[in-house]
Amino acid sequence: MAEDSDLEKTESATPKRLQKAREEGQVARSRELSTFALLSAGFYGTWMLSNTIGGHLQAMLRSALTFNHAGAFDTNRMLNGVAVAVREGLYAVMPVLALTGVAALLAPMALGGWLFSTKSLEPKFSRLNPMEGLGRIFSVNGPIQLGMSLAKTLVVGVIGTMAVWQRHEEILGLALQPAPRALADAFRLVAVCSGTTVAGMFVVAALDVPYQLWSYYRKLRMTKEEVKREHRESEGDPHVKGRIRAQQRAMARRRMMAQVPKADVVVTNPTHFAVALQYTDGQMRAPKVIAKGVNLVAARIREIATEHNVPLLEAPPLARALYHNVDLNREIPGPLYGAVAQVLAWVYQLKRFREHGGDVPMEPTDLDVPAELDKGPVADAEADEEADDALGPDQPAAGQTSSGGATKPRRGNEGAPE
Repeated sequence: MAEDSDLEKTESATPKRLQKAREEGQVARSRELSTFALLSAGFYGTWMLSNTIGGHLQAMLRSALTFNHAGAFDTNRMLNGVAVAVREGLYAVMPVLALTGVAALLAPMALGGWLFSTKSLEPKFSRLNPMEGLGRIFSVNGPIQLGMSLAKTLVVGVIGTMAVWQRHEEILGLALQPAPRALADAFRLVAVCSGTTVAGMFVVAALDVPYQLWSYYRKLRMTKEEVKREHRESEGDPHVKGRIRAQQRAMARRRMMAQVPKADVVVTNPTHFAVALQYTDGQMRAPKVIAKGVNLVAARIREIATEHNVPLLEAPPLARALYHNVDLNREIPGPLYGAVAQVLAWVYQLKRFREHGGDVPMEPTDLDVPAELDKGPVADAEADEEADDALGPDQPAAGQTSSGGATKPRRGNEGAPE
């Protein structure tokens, strides 16, 4: 079952999954890299500080081996000699210990960065389960780890053996040399062989680091369902968000419809578009659009306008230009001033006719609407598509007005901004 689940995990880990794993103390680590860093720091630290270390060791030996007959039976002088030897020994090894300590801190950071997590310290009784332990031993990683250990031993062993074998004549010749020179040459040979062995550890670390990175990201892979679930948790359920947007649009439409009775005129297409204009002399610089819509929303605007005796004017080019170029509660652009001024003049004449009687004013025709502001009849379909995209797939379809004025189901009932 575990292998089947691993086969299903085909997706790379998301940033959120990687961050969660890091918070739980799971990061890519390479023991071989740390081992190589410690050995390198210890070896090269000893090599570079050999003179200083040798001086402290010489002082330690001199203090320990130099005494007279009286001092051999004086407890205080012997204790002072031990203290001096311990002090010189610490002075000798402290620089190397400091270098190895820095290497032990920096080596993990080179691969997984600095990490301190208390979750990795929490007790997990599942680790005491012998069945899970056997499962880890006989899992796919078990043979791989065994192979890596054997390869490490083989590589280091072969390199160390070759380093010693190439200098076996020098090693055997140490017995024929004077003691001071033999000691110096012995230290030199030990240093050369140790350095060669440390270089062999570099090969092991270079093989282990890519494997550990591959194993880490492979272990954190996710199934498609886990990616979808994480996306829903991060971004929110699209169905819930769609319904919230639908409710927001509905509230915006209701607020917009409440402004229709305050309009001075409603310019129509006559069936597809409806735009309500309002202008208060002395309070507004220019007329503004207080409601607009297409299809069913346009029909509702016309109904409310009729109920509240708001004049309706059929001016298709102007209606399209206002709908496409003016946002809600925004003033009309300068190129439409002339056409809207003719419409408002007709509205004032109509109002005076209703109050005082007289001749019925003629509806304005041939309004001056710039061609670049009028998208033309084809814009109806574009508006429907834009509205349908805004509504989302979970919303019911709106309606369409046919050429004869009847209404049939159609997508694209949109009139207010989100």
